[in-house]
Amino acid sequence: MAGGWAKDGAVAEQIEASINDELARLKLRKTPVGESLTHCAECEEPIPEARRQALPGVKLCIDCVRERDANFQARGGINRRGSKDSQLK
Repeated sequence: MAGGWAKDGAVAEQIEASINDELARLKLRKTPVGESLTHCAECEEPIPEARRQALPGVKLCIDCVRERDANFQARGGINRRGSKDSQLK
């Protein structure tokens, strides 16, 4: 049952929309394709042949990937609810 001006199933629709948005964002982060580089795009170190064969289209060496992953910051989700609490922040 919905409350206020919201229609029935509004919360489920919001959850569904959030999930679909996140899935669409993840699809944009595809694994590399195409020809692998022989040297890292960031540090110019040689990329081992085994890595190039295991990940077609790889552009970074293992050290640069580890450094990039360590610096990764998850972004916050989208508040689709539009509650008064979220508008006050």
